[in-house]
Amino acid sequence: MLPVTHGLAFTCRQILFYTGLLSVATLLPVWIGMSGALYLVAALALDAGFIGYALRLCRRYDDAVARRTFRYSIIYLTLLFTALIGDRLLHF
Repeated sequence: MLPVTHGLAFTCRQILFYTGLLSVATLLPVWIGMSGALYLVAALALDAGFIGYALRLCRRYDDAVARRTFRYSIIYLTLLFTALIGDRLLHF
């Protein structure tokens, strides 16, 4: 809906902004001592992939890239939570 009401350029800025915020938020468990190195490495790698998809989407919009970005976001969350749980289980 956002591209229809505000245009693609605005939507891309929002995608990049919120992907950046999400990337910072994923590092909070490490910062507060809840997670360790396994989670940190996984979060950084997954964040790099997500930012890459967001940049690719904003450089040259394509519906296929948008669908791949959406699919990656679902995989991203699954792997991020798996890394969070896995890291926690390794430290008990």
